[in-house]
Amino acid sequence: MADVRVRFAPSPTGALHIGGLRTALYNYLFARKSGGTFVLRIEDTDQKRFVPGAEDYILESLEWSGIRPDEGPGLGGDFGPYRQSERREIYARYTQHLLDGGHAYYAFDTEEELDARREEEKAAGNHSFRYDAATRTGMRNSLVLTREETDALLDAGTPYVVRLRVEPGQMVHVQDLVRGDVAFRSEEVDDKVLMKADGLPTYHLANVVDDHLMEITHVIRGEEWLPSTALHVLLYRAFGWEKSMPAFAHLPLLLKPNGKGKLSKRDGQQLGFPVFPLDWTSGDETLSGFREAGFLPAATVNFLAFLGWNPGTEQEMFTLRELVEAFDLERINKSGAQYDFEKARWYNQQYLIAADDERLGDRVGQVFADHHHPISTEQATTIAGLLKERVHTLPEFYEQGLYFVTRVGITDEKMARKKWKPDQRPRFEALRKELAGVDPWTAPRIKETTVAFMKANDLGFGQVLPILRLAVSGTVNGPDAFAILEAVGQEETLARLSEGYNLMDRLQS
Repeated sequence: MADVRVRFAPSPTGALHIGGLRTALYNYLFARKSGGTFVLRIEDTDQKRFVPGAEDYILESLEWSGIRPDEGPGLGGDFGPYRQSERREIYARYTQHLLDGGHAYYAFDTEEELDARREEEKAAGNHSFRYDAATRTGMRNSLVLTREETDALLDAGTPYVVRLRVEPGQMVHVQDLVRGDVAFRSEEVDDKVLMKADGLPTYHLANVVDDHLMEITHVIRGEEWLPSTALHVLLYRAFGWEKSMPAFAHLPLLLKPNGKGKLSKRDGQQLGFPVFPLDWTSGDETLSGFREAGFLPAATVNFLAFLGWNPGTEQEMFTLRELVEAFDLERINKSGAQYDFEKARWYNQQYLIAADDERLGDRVGQVFADHHHPISTEQATTIAGLLKERVHTLPEFYEQGLYFVTRVGITDEKMARKKWKPDQRPRFEALRKELAGVDPWTAPRIKETTVAFMKANDLGFGQVLPILRLAVSGTVNGPDAFAILEAVGQEETLARLSEGYNLMDRLQS
């Protein structure tokens, strides 16, 4: 078998959907597993839908995810250019080849003429007009016009498109690597436009020409492209390339969380979770991304890998290298994969727990800085270590850990009213005095002093620890209470105890 070459070929028409990132991931894993090459190709021939900045977004998304192409725009390679808009002359040459061989034809029909024909068909009870072998003889094209008439229209600069000439009676069999044998009849395929009036190819022509010239061996793409495969095979036949065409593998759809229908960007907006790798802003609309929602790249990739594939074992946590070793196209599911965002959060939590505190502290420090609250490296490392088993995303370190570095008052007022008894204040003032003498200020010594105080005053943990937590952190939730006090520091703890007692007194009045 030839050296494996796969490609990821997104269109820069907006933000890269998370399903597109999964397609890139599977191509990358297959290439690395096979010792092959992963190509990035930008399919930007649809100039009407082109969105400035979308290509940069795609490149940044791949870089953030660690899914790095071997060839592509800005990367070089022997098969460029890698933007289809820069390959216009190549497509023109191959379109002419099809025209010369009788496999394609000029169609001069205007939009008005096509609309009129659709209305005629509708009036006759046919609501699905197709430009094909059954209808093209009644249209204005080079199959109906004489050679002289066709040349005259071309010389006059009359707008035209080039269509593939699909003849009925052909069978197309595709041995899909995920779905097995898939059969089509050529009658199911209309005479698709190959070259548009603006001189740029449609997706179908450019896709086939590029895959052939770039020596792509496997096309791994979404299920939505399966119906187009018959057309692509017919194009390979028309060019005489059928024996060397790539193998196909069509990936299952990403489904809504309830399993009903394809996952869309609107689902993310309505249900409050990201469906894009990075934030994307277009006009007044901002679509949320996994990165900005506080997900680690490795966790996101691990989550995506399992949306449509499984390793056949109980293992769920994989590094990218382990995914490469375990990946097999035969283990891709045929049925759609439900998008379980809670599972994504679980993955991220596992990666946070496994992270080194210092390295995670760098990210935690950045989160605080992003919220205009810079903290020291030591503080960030401490917060990372104490909270990483209690959070699922990076922003939660700030949301749950702000009290480590600044006073937040009493945030859980209901619990404060329940736990605080003003007549107990003298005892808690005595505890504060005991804590003032703790040296060194470490969690074990703080605990030792507190436990001794409780025994001497016949108090239980449930009577004392909630008060310490409320006064210092504003809530009864959080990591070990004595670790919190150590992290906050002795002087600040003592100040917060005094302030907290006062606040809780006022809540009781």
